[in-house]
Amino acid sequence: MRLTLGILLVSTVTLIAACGGESAIDGARNKPNSFAAVKNPANDFSPGSTGDSNNNSGLNYGEVRITMELPGNLAPDGEPTRRNLRIVQPDSVRAYQIDRNLKYIGSTAYSTRKDDEGYTIIKFENGQPLSPDVVIEARYGDTTLRSLAADDDRDIKVNPFSEYLLLNTLPNYSPGEFQRLLDCADDASDTLCLNKLVWPALADQVHDFEIDIPTGASIAGALNLLSQRADFVSYINSAANYPLLDDQSVSEISASSADYNSVFLGMELGQTFLESSLAGSGQWGIRMGREEPTSSQTYSYPGSTLASLDFIGIKVTSLAAQIPYDRKTLVHQKGNAFFERGPETWDLNTHSASPGGATLDSDTRLLAIRALYQSITGRDSSRVIGWTRNPYYMNAYIGAANGTNTGPDRALAGYFSAGKAIKLESEQGKLARKDELEAHYVSALELNLLRKEGFDASILNNRDYNMLYLATRFSAGSASPLQIESGTGSWQVTAGSDISTIAQFQSYTTLNRDSSGGVSVGSTGSRADNWTLSSRTARLSTGDKNIGRLNLDVNNPAGAFGQPDLGVGASVPDGSLLAFNLVNAASSGGAVIGDGLLIAAEKTPTAAPTSGRYRVQGFIMGMENDFNRLIHLDNGTLELSGSTASLSSNTFEVLHSVDNETISTPAAVQLTTPLLTYADGGNGQVSFSAGGLSLKGFVTADQNQFFLLYQSNLNGEERRGLLLATKLP
Repeated sequence: MRLTLGILLVSTVTLIAACGGESAIDGARNKPNSFAAVKNPANDFSPGSTGDSNNNSGLNYGEVRITMELPGNLAPDGEPTRRNLRIVQPDSVRAYQIDRNLKYIGSTAYSTRKDDEGYTIIKFENGQPLSPDVVIEARYGDTTLRSLAADDDRDIKVNPFSEYLLLNTLPNYSPGEFQRLLDCADDASDTLCLNKLVWPALADQVHDFEIDIPTGASIAGALNLLSQRADFVSYINSAANYPLLDDQSVSEISASSADYNSVFLGMELGQTFLESSLAGSGQWGIRMGREEPTSSQTYSYPGSTLASLDFIGIKVTSLAAQIPYDRKTLVHQKGNAFFERGPETWDLNTHSASPGGATLDSDTRLLAIRALYQSITGRDSSRVIGWTRNPYYMNAYIGAANGTNTGPDRALAGYFSAGKAIKLESEQGKLARKDELEAHYVSALELNLLRKEGFDASILNNRDYNMLYLATRFSAGSASPLQIESGTGSWQVTAGSDISTIAQFQSYTTLNRDSSGGVSVGSTGSRADNWTLSSRTARLSTGDKNIGRLNLDVNNPAGAFGQPDLGVGASVPDGSLLAFNLVNAASSGGAVIGDGLLIAAEKTPTAAPTSGRYRVQGFIMGMENDFNRLIHLDNGTLELSGSTASLSSNTFEVLHSVDNETISTPAAVQLTTPLLTYADGGNGQVSFSAGGLSLKGFVTADQNQFFLLYQSNLNGEERRGLLLATKLP
């Protein structure tokens, strides 16, 4: 059965977001509403909404509001709004049908009116179109732009972003593919297809991207600038291919609701303007999921919910996520001065994804276009900061379900999202955008592990695990302000007194950026000390429960709400996969590991696979004299062939030039490695190598997931990374 947002025959979808115990509700599509007056997102920054604030008040059935936005030089008297655009009232507006080459083919039944603020309202007599063959054209002076009429929030933005979407999607379909999209939208039966899920959301989410258009840009110049943003282009290309997913490959989640503990790591590179003395400097950053007190009795835990809902006989798979996170940054200023920023600067923040539809492809991949909510920190301080984030395309691996009503035991994903931090000031009771404080680019790994009430950590006893980790250490003022430590090893878990003991062996290496700016391979070594593992009880609105969350300590367990020596993590219900956020991790003897991500999977006597194709996601940090680089692997492919393997991937690269104090926007770069020698180290351990490149890690017992550390030296640039490779259908 097709999966849909539920915006078509039923207008409301309710999700139980177990991550915080709150519910998220999709708004009614064609229901009359009475929200506040029209809004300009530049002077009404609100959390719990995406960057493209809805301007949909006072609309009746079948009505949409038209908001035209132009670069500054084309509308110097227009009202300033976000992305350096200006709002104007168009001279004329019309709606009509087009073919896949964007040519006019006929009219559509509609009428127009003006609202009290002078905006044009279009009423489609047969209801708002769902298919991508109806456009709205707006003209202002000599400038004419178009937008899809299918926009989900009924506030139709007509601007360079909407024009780019049209120009770079519909003409790429074959005649047969385009007809499939139209047939889907015209189907009045209860059989719903992906076109009805994707196009309204895509037309809306394209306006969530925070990409500034230069004041002096022409429309052609604005379109060219958008074409250079690798993340924007990749998102649109992926989303446009999404509704073409073959009928036979689409399946449904069997569980009515599956709740997950999320272990989240975001590695970022960006540019700061927060402090005038450091304005323009580049900075590394790391984000790590953590619990958040929501009252004296309850906590919000990093998590997500995957729900299969049934309305009028139609199955709807929906996905929501809420991940509180801590952040640390290291400013790298021209002249190689370093400044560390932690909790004294960055309040606890939240990475939340707007509830929306998701599709299960061949019982292996979870696909979705994801919009991220804005958030606000420092509300009661002199520095109120608004955080806004770009959408992304999710292509996650889904693990096996242990029963018809339990849901998949894991959902593993890597993705990229750029964003901004913006100074906010109160004006007439609203928070208005002021100076930009940061531009940042984040490569994220998100391991969602199925929750199980009554989880007993003793299930981990008497089991052996492969493990790996990557952690950073920010230490301004020291001889090495930035260090990256990565390691692999093994765990043997045995029973203790109310806790489990881990006898371990680790081999690790470090990479250093010293105080003079030099980059060098640091120490290598091993650890053979013991750690402890225990349940971390969750305090929910329904009481204190063990739901699969874990503490990782050196000696004594931290308890339900203490800070562990090493980190907090989670396990899948059967104990076969564990993941931990390392936070200020320090092993016995005071050896500092740092902040990052540790993953462990049960060892297997089965030989590693020698064939198969795997989706590769993850990040690579690169450093050389005067440069820092963040590389995000955008759905690459690892293909195994006997004792060799090949790795290729589109990547987004962000480059920081220290001396020039510049940060590049994400650029598309193809990563292709030489033919890799592939070796099975036994018990699930694997390695790949070619010249100065090595990948080392392990494969899970079901042979569907590889977790790998990346290490290379390319033309003098040292690179370290963490990759997730998961089975493709």
